[in-house]
Amino acid sequence: MDQQAKKIALRKIPHGVYVIGVVQDGRLNAFTGTWLTQVSFAPPLVAMGIRKDSHSLSMIRQAKVFSVNILGKDQKAIAEHFVKPATVIGEKLKDVPHHAGKTGSPLLDEAIAFVECEVREIANETGDHAVVIGEVIEAGVRKDEPALILMDTGWHYGG
Repeated sequence: MDQQAKKIALRKIPHGVYVIGVVQDGRLNAFTGTWLTQVSFAPPLVAMGIRKDSHSLSMIRQAKVFSVNILGKDQKAIAEHFVKPATVIGEKLKDVPHHAGKTGSPLLDEAIAFVECEVREIANETGDHAVVIGEVIEAGVRKDEPALILMDTGWHYGG
């Protein structure tokens, strides 16, 4: 296989840019995610890719909940804030206005929309990312405007 062609082709798959919120035993964390899609209408399910070696995946495995904060096209700076790993869980949220949602997961006050999910399945034994499937149990829209997508940022993830 032509590795460069594979990389370029896979990077052409459009992705949104989200801040994923997690909670476990009252501890909060959040990270920027791009591999998320709806996979069912009834029940409403989303699937998300998350690095297997991340602390956030461990929190999701334990608490079985997460939130998806959907960012607007002009909110790249918020996504950038949550890209790097935190040295202390919750430190990335300390200066970002947020509140606990129905699941206890953090909801960013400035996000244009959100969904909260309960984990139904975690899959993908062979890859470097786990696939977390969550059922949407709560949702909200604060601004009906276009969402931030990876192409808007100039970033490349995947391939």
